[in-house]
This record gives sequence, C-alpha cells and structure tokens, in this order.
Amino acid sequence: MKKDIYPEQIRAARALIDWTREDLADASGVTIRTLARLESAQTIPRQTTLKALSAALEAAGVEFIPENGGGPGVRLAKKITR
Repeated sequence: MKKDIYPEQIRAARALIDWTREDLADASGVTIRTLARLESAQTIPRQTTLKALSAALEAAGVEFIPENGGGPGVRLAKKITR
C-alpha cells in the first residue's frame, strides 16, 4: 500500500460518514476486535488490513489526506457531478 493510515484517521473517517465500528467491520471484513485495537493503537496493522479498511472507507466517500506538512487527515471526497 502506498500510504499509511493512522488510528486517528480511521476514527475521524468513521465519524465523517456516521459509521459505527460494526459498520466498518461489515464493509471491510475486518473484525470489530481488530478494528478496536487498531483505533486505539494497540497493534500495528497488516498492510492487507489497511487496504481493506481504506477501500471500504473510500467507497463510502472518504478521502485520505497524506501528511504534507500539515499532518495526515481525512475529508469527504468531492462528488462528481454530471
């Protein structure tokens, strides 16, 4: 995976789209227990886990912002209008 995702970003992303841990677990295939441990920085995630989480959150409309001098973050992705 080309980027790291920090626990704070996962929590913020869920808040942006009003998802519970259960919602993210269902969408990503990651267990609730693993998600709780990741969000509290109790474990270092596997790249496959990060990929599953980011794919689920991005599909729901979240955009991850890399650390670019201002720190990493999340925002709602711009919707494409037709």
